[in-house]
Amino acid sequence: MSSEPLLTFLSPPLPYFIESNRGTYPKGGEHPNRRNIGVFDLLFVHSGTLHVGEESSSWEIGPGQMLILRPDLWHYPTRPCSEDTVFDWVHFQTAGPWEEHDGSSCGSLRGDYYSYAIRLPKTMTVAYPEEAISLFGKLHDAALGTSHAAFWQRQQWFLHLLQLFDEGWRSDAAKAPISVAEEAAAYLKMNFRTTVTNSKLGEAMGLHPNYIARCMGEVFDCTPQQYLLSYRMDQAKLMLMKTNWPISRIADETGFKQTPHFSRSFADHVGITPLSYRKRFTGTSLSKPVQRDELEE
Repeated sequence: MSSEPLLTFLSPPLPYFIESNRGTYPKGGEHPNRRNIGVFDLLFVHSGTLHVGEESSSWEIGPGQMLILRPDLWHYPTRPCSEDTVFDWVHFQTAGPWEEHDGSSCGSLRGDYYSYAIRLPKTMTVAYPEEAISLFGKLHDAALGTSHAAFWQRQQWFLHLLQLFDEGWRSDAAKAPISVAEEAAAYLKMNFRTTVTNSKLGEAMGLHPNYIARCMGEVFDCTPQQYLLSYRMDQAKLMLMKTNWPISRIADETGFKQTPHFSRSFADHVGITPLSYRKRFTGTSLSKPVQRDELEE
């Protein structure tokens, strides 16, 4: 993996847009000198070069490149622009947890079955700068609006922009462990109703099962089978609460061949049997006649 810094945001909640615009520094112009501005400052250069520092680090950001400066550190110019420099800037913030860490590690923030770890490079050369320029333009236009519709439009374009940078970073083969772990997780969630062995997962991804397991351990702190079981249990909880399906059907819907095996696994994972879990949320009377399949618990 690359050692370039990463900014990771655990979502939900999603990072949210504050303001943006397109600016130009003439020759001799420079980035402001400021500290603890309270928002992330995303910069994308169209032409020319920005010379920017953050604490002890510094960058030269040229055409098609982006940089994200943190809200809690000192930002300053390292030298004036040597030519007219056109750039987009976006201020954003998050109400959720975030961290900056070395790109050679996965950091401490990890997504799970219902949350997502948005990983943005501190700096990168954008693979499709024209697409980025188009998104920035739409974002700036929406930022000028004052209607309720403009609020939704600018948040939408901002999230498209984050997605562009997030996916661009993940396409880099140097970041393979995170990409492999998340691809494996997506496959397991898509196929949780079927039997998925480590060998089958490896064949589907074209990778050795041991490598996949190592990647998932680094990113999710669990093995593929542990991840699959946890996801199956969460799906079983939803089915127990939202349907009146018999336990045997829920067992089948969550990839278990035998109802007793499902019931034992559920009890080990959740602490109570599937029937007891359903009664907790439905208020079913304990005196209600028990269905035959419920006895299999």
